[in-house]
Amino acid sequence: MPKVSVIIPAYNAENTIVETIESIQKQTLSDFEVLVIDDGSKDKTIELVKQITDPRVQVFAYPNGGVSVARNRGIEQAKGEFIAFIDNDDLWTEDKLELQIAALEQHPEASAVYSWTVNMMDDGESISFVQGTESTVEGNIYPDLLLGNFIGSGSNILVRREVIDVVGGYEPNLAFSDWDFCLRVAAKFQFVVVPKPQILYRKIAGSMSSKLDAMEKEGLRALERAYQTAPPELQHLKNRSLAFLHRYLADLCLAHDTDAKGLDAAQKNLWQAVKLYPQILQERYAQKLIIKLLIKRLLPGNLSNSVIQGLKKQISCPDPRVEPKS
Repeated sequence: MPKVSVIIPAYNAENTIVETIESIQKQTLSDFEVLVIDDGSKDKTIELVKQITDPRVQVFAYPNGGVSVARNRGIEQAKGEFIAFIDNDDLWTEDKLELQIAALEQHPEASAVYSWTVNMMDDGESISFVQGTESTVEGNIYPDLLLGNFIGSGSNILVRREVIDVVGGYEPNLAFSDWDFCLRVAAKFQFVVVPKPQILYRKIAGSMSSKLDAMEKEGLRALERAYQTAPPELQHLKNRSLAFLHRYLADLCLAHDTDAKGLDAAQKNLWQAVKLYPQILQERYAQKLIIKLLIKRLLPGNLSNSVIQGLKKQISCPDPRVEPKS
């Protein structure tokens, strides 16, 4: 029986799947199985995986069901003592599994572990630290996780097998299923953190405003689902959670969009955040976003970008949510 089952949901991943698998093969901990769950790909994903001669790598083909269904199908196939997930276009540092397993073995009271994340652009070269994911919260992380998904993405978390037996798998009909899954785990189990960047999250360039409505709807669904089961003593956090979600959406628009539609969406979400949680105006990060919006409104594109670059290093987000991958 392998120590770790690594589950990769894959859909039309011919451009990245081999590199993702190679990052797993390079792990300093070698006792693992890799379960590639092909989710009805129409490209050469299956063919490329089958060309890999490593007996630890297996591929299973299913009709398209979405990333959450693919992860759940991987869980059904998994034989490992621990279960980890990675998306078909992300990468791990070579010590990711070793250090995460070591952290759990050093903390037997914990059943789940996370690390820090860096962004990797499409070129695979341009890398930036994901501000806010450098959390050091351990033990009962549930209240903190309700306020924002500092775990970041589905390529991060590693859990003991019994976690799945208790909380089940991923919610198939929820775009923010990563956050939802981590919340359900955190409600029942303790976490430990590896305070080191180990996940390279590949960001896809493109407009955010076109995706914003869907992201807002799914983010609100994820929070509503979470607060339906949250204990009474945490219900007072709900407006703050909602405000941080809208602040995050505003940040995405300001980072990706420069047209009037994107700025309107950013302004709408910032205003919603303030209405829900007026104290957000006291936070430096929210103040910086408001300044950024004003600069983009008042100055021409090139000039506004130059001014914003001077502020960029000072803007950090304590609760980023990585946008769901389709």
